[in-house]
Amino acid sequence: MNQIQARKLIGSWLLLGVFMILIQILLGGITRLTGSGLSITQWDVIMGSVPPLNDHDWQQAFNQYKQFPQYTLMNSDMTLNGFKSIFWWEFIHRLWARLMGVAFLIPFIYFLIRKSIDWQLGKKLIMIFVLGALQGLVGWIMVQSGLIDKPWVSPINLSAHLILALILYCYLFWVALDVMQLSHEKQQLRSLLPFSIFLLTLTFVQLFYGGLMAGNKAALFYPTFPKIGYTFIPQGILTSEPWYLNLISNIGMIQVIHRSLGFILAFSIFYFYLKSRKYRTSDFFKTAFMLLPLLVVVQVVLGILTLINALGQIPIMYGVLHQLFAVLLLTDIVFITFSLSRQTTQKRDQPPDEMVLQQPVIEMHKE
Repeated sequence: MNQIQARKLIGSWLLLGVFMILIQILLGGITRLTGSGLSITQWDVIMGSVPPLNDHDWQQAFNQYKQFPQYTLMNSDMTLNGFKSIFWWEFIHRLWARLMGVAFLIPFIYFLIRKSIDWQLGKKLIMIFVLGALQGLVGWIMVQSGLIDKPWVSPINLSAHLILALILYCYLFWVALDVMQLSHEKQQLRSLLPFSIFLLTLTFVQLFYGGLMAGNKAALFYPTFPKIGYTFIPQGILTSEPWYLNLISNIGMIQVIHRSLGFILAFSIFYFYLKSRKYRTSDFFKTAFMLLPLLVVVQVVLGILTLINALGQIPIMYGVLHQLFAVLLLTDIVFITFSLSRQTTQKRDQPPDEMVLQQPVIEMHKE
């Protein structure tokens, strides 16, 4: 296997990991919306991969669930069949996490044996292992927070769990793009990099507040649009002490921030897109820019639909689609930011002779 073939194979493997994390994020969203996250009360890496296989096992798992607040305070009338319906989503969520570990570890060992991984890439892959382990730890802490005295997980822990998953997702995607060595874009696009980084940062902040919205089930309190309840600014958004706790625990304030950031992000993306049209780029890169306004419009519409249909319970379909398009928007922004930063890095760091050698490739791509 030559170097080019190895890089393509490693890049495909990493992109498979990106896709698996995307599925895991969606499974996490379904698990949260169905109230399934606390149905499995034990954390067993090996035996936890096998579901209950007979009536005795199911009854034992159900009896364990009955010992914790979610059953005693919220689901005391739940039947065994009802328990099974929430158990399976959490089981699939955890099983998929284990499959991701296997899908990453086995090819990693294979590429090490074939000596296809150099030290620079090896350090990045180790970082992916660390982020994955940290994500699992935060997930365990999150579940434990809902097994003590409240029938739900801590919204802060839920948001941290989501953000860490997205950091792992973005980092793995970034490494995959780097391994695949995509072609350069025009030098003039370097001026767009700071704004692209701003969009990436703002998107992460918005996603963090999306996690707080989900953790607090905030849509159930204000299922209205454009007003938040009866007003645009609900009362009591500054009632917590100290004041900064309102930013992360006051449901009215979380609603105001999440909705406001959504429109700020949307307008910023439209501005960024219009600014990008001043430059000539490859068709592929142009498509990435064109997707931005489309994705953000769909995302905003899905957010509104989730809100106004949150009557008694948050609609699962709209909630999951809202999360999906948020991740797709983030993916597009990461791709654009990577492409712009790679061009800047190459221009700044490449020796003159390498730049001359690669110039025909760049010119060919421009055409």
